[in-house]
Amino acid sequence: MRPFAFLSALLSPASRRAAPHDHDARLAHMALHDQETGLVNRLSLERLAAAGPPAYVILFGVDRFEVLRNAIGYDSMASLLTTLGHRLSGLTGRAAVARVGAGVLGLVLRADDDEDAVRMAARICEAAQAPVILNGAPVDIALTAGVARTGAASRSVGSALDRAAIAVDQARAAHRRAGLFDAVRYGDPAGNLSLISELMAALDNGEFSLNYQPKYDFRAEGVTAVEALARWTHPRRGFVSPELFVAMAEETGHIRPLTEWVIHQAIRDQAHLRRAGHDLMMSVNISGRLLSDESFADFALAAVDQSGARLCFEITETAVVGNPEMALHILDRFADAGISVSLDDYGSGLSSLTYLKQIRADELKIDKSFILGLDDSARDGLLVKSTIDLAHGLGMKVTAEGVETPTALALLRGMGCDMAQGYLIGRPVSFAALLERLDGPARKAATVAA
Repeated sequence: MRPFAFLSALLSPASRRAAPHDHDARLAHMALHDQETGLVNRLSLERLAAAGPPAYVILFGVDRFEVLRNAIGYDSMASLLTTLGHRLSGLTGRAAVARVGAGVLGLVLRADDDEDAVRMAARICEAAQAPVILNGAPVDIALTAGVARTGAASRSVGSALDRAAIAVDQARAAHRRAGLFDAVRYGDPAGNLSLISELMAALDNGEFSLNYQPKYDFRAEGVTAVEALARWTHPRRGFVSPELFVAMAEETGHIRPLTEWVIHQAIRDQAHLRRAGHDLMMSVNISGRLLSDESFADFALAAVDQSGARLCFEITETAVVGNPEMALHILDRFADAGISVSLDDYGSGLSSLTYLKQIRADELKIDKSFILGLDDSARDGLLVKSTIDLAHGLGMKVTAEGVETPTALALLRGMGCDMAQGYLIGRPVSFAALLERLDGPARKAATVAA
């Protein structure tokens, strides 16, 4: 650990004691130091990061900071951070330690490479988080470190301090003591912000389309249903991940017009398939946010009634958690109108038997995390078989998601599963490709299952 000695000395306690007591010096000191703790501040750390040769900014976040501050008070928290700052300085060869945020301290160190810097940060965390004695009582602390290279260009985050702050959050999310800033995981928030404003126009401009993933029926020995999946092809960015634009649509309230567009398009495509001689059930994903919107239910019921479409609405169990009374009421309206309801991703979260009993569902879809392990996990096989039996006992059909091997398909057939969906059956394809496949002399799913 090699701190920048020349700048650390300028910012050290000794230099502060020796500083002239004139007005300019006091102003300069105030500009470079945190007034609560006496530690140097963010501006000082930024100068350290910019002035020296390439190095690493390491920020140390106090875990559960607000809970701790509320427990011990603001004054005691300032004392704790002061003590912790001096402790970090001592552990790093008298490096200048700055208070960067409410519960965040930082410093600049040299390291051989990224891995060395992360290891160093983790060791410092472990060594620094011994209890701090305040008013004669020990206070336990825990630290998480974020690491970022100085001078490393980032398309979305320019400052090394900002990258290190993001790395603290990334390390916490990954349950790690220390982590390096990951630009890929962070993504492009600025670009995503512009996507939010472009999403509504994209629906009108024909940038959205539907792909369809087939569902294989074991008893019919063929594809009898498909799941509609929205796809966005941006004129400049190209393919936009569904995980990204669906999450944005839910957060901004655009999920309703997006879902209404999907329903209209699925109904049109289903009618086209019927004219071509293929009567397939169409599944559409419905966000939980829409299950508290009675006017959306009115729209969906009217669209199905006017078209005579055969639709299945896929929801997750958690969709009814926010407003259970309204959600269950709307689901009952769908069931009364003959719209099938499917419980998607079953088993991926804390599956509730209470909701399983209350929701009038026609189908239960077992999450792919269980199906992918069927080939070599007896435990997964036991869970899948018991879930199939439970669903059948409640009057529901069962679809297994994530079927990718002939072995898994054979095992599911033997367990009495009703439907299979996954890359072995077919990947999501455009409507034209789906129609071509259905019109072919031999269906791929039937060939696979034979």
